[in-house]
Amino acid sequence: MKAIIQTKYGPPEVLQLKEVEKPIPKDNEVLIKIFATPVNRTDCGFRKPEYPLIIRLVNGLFKPKRKILGSERAGEVEATGKDVTLFKKGDQVFGLTGDNFGAHAEYICLPEKASIVTKPINMNFEEAASVCDGLMLAFNYIRKINLQKGKKILINGATGSIGIAAVQLAKYYGAEVTAVCNTKNLELLRSLGADEVIDYTKVDFTKNSQLYDVIFDAVGKSSFFRCRKLLKKEGIFYSSDLGFLVQNPFLALWTFIFGSLPSGKKVLFPIPKSRKEDVNFFKEVIEAGKYKAVIDRRYKLEEIVEAYRYVETGQKTGNVVITIEHNK
Repeated sequence: MKAIIQTKYGPPEVLQLKEVEKPIPKDNEVLIKIFATPVNRTDCGFRKPEYPLIIRLVNGLFKPKRKILGSERAGEVEATGKDVTLFKKGDQVFGLTGDNFGAHAEYICLPEKASIVTKPINMNFEEAASVCDGLMLAFNYIRKINLQKGKKILINGATGSIGIAAVQLAKYYGAEVTAVCNTKNLELLRSLGADEVIDYTKVDFTKNSQLYDVIFDAVGKSSFFRCRKLLKKEGIFYSSDLGFLVQNPFLALWTFIFGSLPSGKKVLFPIPKSRKEDVNFFKEVIEAGKYKAVIDRRYKLEEIVEAYRYVETGQKTGNVVITIEHNK
């Protein structure tokens, strides 16, 4: 089968399209023929680590243990191990690959209890492939707080995959959402449910006079100290990034130990977890018509280096998807 192989850390050019052995499912595994898989922030972070020590400790100090990246995918079950009961050949599925990645390829084997479920009936393969990583990361933050009707949340970086997921999940729970984005995406965010949008090219959102229960920096470009004046008493700050000198985990540890920062406000930094029950929940939200996929660009598998280059410009809206064509 064809797969994108990474044998060293570095720029997108370290990725190579190669023929590798097609996997065979173990007794508890399913073999999935992949039709679509995104290039996302997680993939980029493991290809060329922004925080080298942290990533290299889990993925190999000198060269990557995980040779095939790709943390989410959608496709069709081609074969099952003898002990598999949850899936059958021909099932259309979507979800996450877990810590081993492996979705930037024509096929992948995963345990049936992994974070995979049958695909939403109202999404095609490209749409279904593109939603889970952003949803999983946003949901790991949002489920840690009592986000409900009447609560106010500001989401910075609202047009990345995490931001778009956070906007729609926050609206699903009834919160009042203020989304920060650039000029071209103002109408998109309104269409996704944002109650107010702020154009960061014209306005510094940290000088907003509004107060919020939650501020979620979905792109890691701000900080608690810049945003703290916008938080209500006992307000919560989140960031999807570690921050300067690992600021956010440190402040989150302080919050965990003492219940809050000296100001009474909180910084939370949950460790993302991929769970099958969460993907089932995502499917329910999607099939209920409460969630839309946003795809910026599509590339073929052999164009994946170009896809990584575009993702790393930081200018994508939503997701960048790799479509995989199989020879008949």
